[in-house]
Amino acid sequence: MEFVLSCKGSAEPCEVTFDHDNGRYMLRKADRSGEFFNTPQQLVEWIEENWTIKDFYDPEEFIKMVNEIKNNL
Repeated sequence: MEFVLSCKGSAEPCEVTFDHDNGRYMLRKADRSGEFFNTPQQLVEWIEENWTIKDFYDPEEFIKMVNEIKNNL
């Protein structure tokens, strides 16, 4: 799964990749830097510790992404 979220800190969207089949768990932040994770749990933990609904223009989009990832752990 890939998610593209419109974030308030950048003209470029934040992106989250949750690819169980290929073991790819990564994201691109508002500052265009990235984070790579060894497990999907690490990805979820990072999101919960570093991003909030207020960081994004569409709160529902953020909630949907988090729920979909958690449901596929």
